[in-house]
Amino acid sequence: MKSLLILSALALAHGYAAADSMDPVNAHGWNTSAELGAISTSGNTVGTSVTGKLDAKQELHNWSNEYILSGYFKDEQVTNDEGQQVRERSAQRYAASAKAAYKLLHDEHGKLYALATHVDDKFGAYTRYSTIGVGYGTQIYQSDTHTLDVEVGPGYFRGVRSPTETENGPTVRGAALLKWKLSDSAQFSQNVIVERGTDNIHSMAETALRTKINSTMQMKAAFNIRSDTNVPADKKNTDTQTSVTLVYSF
Repeated sequence: MKSLLILSALALAHGYAAADSMDPVNAHGWNTSAELGAISTSGNTVGTSVTGKLDAKQELHNWSNEYILSGYFKDEQVTNDEGQQVRERSAQRYAASAKAAYKLLHDEHGKLYALATHVDDKFGAYTRYSTIGVGYGTQIYQSDTHTLDVEVGPGYFRGVRSPTETENGPTVRGAALLKWKLSDSAQFSQNVIVERGTDNIHSMAETALRTKINSTMQMKAAFNIRSDTNVPADKKNTDTQTSVTLVYSF
C-alpha cells in the first residue's frame, strides 16, 4: 500500500501575500516563501523522499537581494549481500545561493547583480559545484498575464567529481524566468539557468504550476532538470525530479 504525505512548511519573517497575487508583494522589506513535500511508500516498495526550499527576498530602495536554501533526499529499503532488509540513501542534494542586485536609476527594471551558489550532491555527476558571478538583469517583456526576466554575465566555477578530481575555470551564465498568470488562482512558471565553461555546459530548469489554496498557502507541482555535458563514465548527463509541495508565503 502506498501513502502520499504532503507536509506544509512554516517560518517567521516580515511581509505578507496579497489575495490577488501568487507572489508576495511587500515593496520594501522581506518577502519569504517556504515549501515542503514528502512521499512515503510501504508494501512491496518501502521508501521515503523529502524535498524542501526556503526562498527569502529583500527589497530595499536601491537593492534587491535573494537568499535560497533547498534540500532533497531519498531513502529506500533494499536487500544487501547478506539477504537483510536495510535502509539505504539513494539521493541527497543540498543547495544554497545568495544574490545581491543594485537597481539602476535610469532603467526601470535593470539591475547589476553579484551572486554565489553552492550545491552538495552526494550522488550527482559533481559531488560539489560552486559558482560566483556578476552580470546584468532586466525584464524584457511584461503584460497583464506574462513577464519575462533575463540575466547574463561572466562567472567562475569550481566542481568536484571525486576526492581527487577537481575542475575550475571561467563561465558565461545566462538565465531566464517566464511567469504566466493563468487565472487569479493559478500561475505557470519556467526558470532556466545555463552556465557554459570551457569543457562543460551546466544547466538547470524548473517547470512549475502553482495553484492558490488561500491568501498564504499554495499547491505547487514542479519538474526539475539538472544537466552536465561532461560527466564521468559511470554517471548520466541528466538528473530529473518531479515534486508536489505545499508553499507558504509570508
